[in-house]
Amino acid sequence: MDDQPTDGRVIGLVVHPTRPVADSVRTLLDAAGRLGATVVARDADVGRVADDRVTLLDQGTFLDRVGIVVSLGGDGTMLGAMRLLVGRDVPVLGVNHGHLGFLVEIAPPDLAAAVDRLVAGDFTLEPHANLDITVTGGPDGVTRHVAFNDVVLTPAAPPGGTVVDLLVNDARYGYYRCDAVVACTPTGSTAYNYAAGGPVLSPSAATVAVTPVAPMSGINRAVVFGGTDTIGLHNPARTALRITVDGTDAGRLPPDGTLSVTVRAGGVNVVRLDPTAHAQRSRVKLSLLDLPLRPDQLLDLVPPRLRDQARHAGGLASGRIPDDR
Repeated sequence: MDDQPTDGRVIGLVVHPTRPVADSVRTLLDAAGRLGATVVARDADVGRVADDRVTLLDQGTFLDRVGIVVSLGGDGTMLGAMRLLVGRDVPVLGVNHGHLGFLVEIAPPDLAAAVDRLVAGDFTLEPHANLDITVTGGPDGVTRHVAFNDVVLTPAAPPGGTVVDLLVNDARYGYYRCDAVVACTPTGSTAYNYAAGGPVLSPSAATVAVTPVAPMSGINRAVVFGGTDTIGLHNPARTALRITVDGTDAGRLPPDGTLSVTVRAGGVNVVRLDPTAHAQRSRVKLSLLDLPLRPDQLLDLVPPRLRDQARHAGGLASGRIPDDR
């Protein structure tokens, strides 16, 4: 991770469509005003950032002007901001208005101090790979998508199975017959891919895993591909398949159509104000998927302010590892 040299004096806002974020918007505006920074948002979010101190821009102008983006929401909002900025030298910071966030780093009470550091350039960058997805063969011609977690193929009209041929760099390598096929980045490897028995991929590797869900015949294991490979998933059936990108419906893969996937290393940079603490929280959250935790490890899931308040009230232990005897 490298230090970010820009001052971030044009701060872009990306907000959750329904969760209450007005307090964080005001906090950001107050801090930005004190520091001489400008806050902008897309005009599509006018109803969510109702404050005349926010400059509303069309999406193209928004992307041209922002020096840094702040996402107010959960991991879904953060993923939307990341897709918006892919391939651009604009870092994004996540403020957690969701639940168990892997991508978002700070809590709303810490936002004012975070803006000070953003404007001063006092942070590091964490690059995230993405999948570049191309769909061919349909009535719309060629369509393209970006995924930071995964792309999933399922039957367009359940019940039914998913049958696709696997191509690697245009060479055929077999087929899948299963409930669904998941192609994921390292970031997304702990989601649907992991639940389906696929591998957890290191974020430091530009790789993509392809995993069948409940395989019935054909390829029945996950396969990991490298950063220079192009993976093709061809639909040989007479019915269309549903395409889901980062949990969002992204259209259909028609009969005889092909969905091609390549991985792009460093598609976007995520701001980290405390990379060590974020990595520790992510490790603890990941361990909830599979491994038991000691009581002292559970404390890492509690926000520092609440932890301190509870200690003062005598509600939490000192954090020492308990004696198993």
